[in-house]
Amino acid sequence: MTSDYPTKLSDLPKEERFNSGHRLCTGCGAGTIARLMTKAVDKPLIVVNATGCLEVSGTIFPHNAWSVPWIHNAFENAAATASGVRAGLDVLMRKGEIPKRDIEVVTIGGDGGTYDIGLQSISGAIDRGEDFAYICYDNEAYMNTGIQRSGATMHAAWTTTSPVGKVQQGKKRSKKPLIRIIAAHGLEYAATASVAYPLDFVRKVKRAVDIKGPAFVHCIQPCTRGWRFDTSMSIQVARLAVESRFFPLYEIEWGHKFTINHPDKKASKIPIEEYLKYQGRLRHLFKPEKNEVIINVIQEYVDKEWNRLLELCKHSEM
Repeated sequence: MTSDYPTKLSDLPKEERFNSGHRLCTGCGAGTIARLMTKAVDKPLIVVNATGCLEVSGTIFPHNAWSVPWIHNAFENAAATASGVRAGLDVLMRKGEIPKRDIEVVTIGGDGGTYDIGLQSISGAIDRGEDFAYICYDNEAYMNTGIQRSGATMHAAWTTTSPVGKVQQGKKRSKKPLIRIIAAHGLEYAATASVAYPLDFVRKVKRAVDIKGPAFVHCIQPCTRGWRFDTSMSIQVARLAVESRFFPLYEIEWGHKFTINHPDKKASKIPIEEYLKYQGRLRHLFKPEKNEVIINVIQEYVDKEWNRLLELCKHSEM
């Protein structure tokens, strides 16, 4: 791959560094994210993988879908492990035990290992200025352990720990604003991405790994099992998340410069119902005798967050 960003999928390297034969569910975007991530990195690569769907399904002993050096660690310490890998490489190069060259360290984890359990180690690694990129694949729950809610789970979504019934209608609170929490550390680069826009994702990962220091890419990844939609609709649902502005695509530089960069300039905003209606975890919202008001609350939240983003972009231009 040249230093230029690819303009079409056929420009991506043909080499596969995340291979077929994994056990991910049909329609799961985590494998696509892993595959595209490895194609975005045109240097030697070491992957640190937090416990989660991708780890469990990609490396069931004795099989391994990765053809790059790969490390599995616990939910809570992926960024700490990446820090150790980086320190070890630096020492070995300094001592002349391995050649001096650029070796990229990329950490990848789901929302459970990123939003919640692993947030402290990510924060610490960014604060220390560690040279690594972190990729979060966000499927909005602890999917590989039984679909429990996480800090990423959207308001009103059903999970096994945010049930739907007489007492409550799914999760009571909105998603944690993770990307703004990460950006508040003042790191050089953070961005949101979607599996529905692969070239945008590749560009952002490539920029993240080219930075000397910490960088973060947050990618929405609908889950066929946990979100309850047909396996053929993964990319469509991911695209609707962006087009409804529930998950807008943007970049943040140095914690304060915000830039919206939706790849489809002609795309217009769609009502939040168009995003919600395909998801079985939100089926209860479309029972008119109960929950139309909740849809309105979600729409108000989306509009408020979008207007906040526009204001941040405006201030960035001053």
